[in-house]
Amino acid sequence: MKKVVLNAVAAIMMVFGLASVASISPAHALTCANGTETTDIKTCPEWSQSQIAKNDNLMGTLQLVVNVIVGVIGFVAVIMMIMGGISFVTSQGDAGKVSKARNTILYGVVGLIVALLAFAIVNFVLTSVFK
Repeated sequence: MKKVVLNAVAAIMMVFGLASVASISPAHALTCANGTETTDIKTCPEWSQSQIAKNDNLMGTLQLVVNVIVGVIGFVAVIMMIMGGISFVTSQGDAGKVSKARNTILYGVVGLIVALLAFAIVNFVLTSVFK
């Protein structure tokens, strides 16, 4: 059980580490249609304010949807871990119940890790696409 918990903690640390590395990537120079150099395409004259508003609204909407879905998945995973813990405590030494409780806790931890990885990947992709 210790090995599973340590692996879960290591995976969570990796997810947050990858997310932080992705957020501090260097800015690349872009060339606008009029030939000027910039690091943000939104500063180009041909990039209209309506395009900026549409992209910001679309990204905000997508991030909200992803955050809600991942939040629900994370909540369910935590509830499963709590249920597994309660089942483990009340198993009274029965080998079948102990095994079932451990599996419930393990699946809850795996679900939480998958939810965190999905959150990190989707946010990285959205940030890369809409930046």
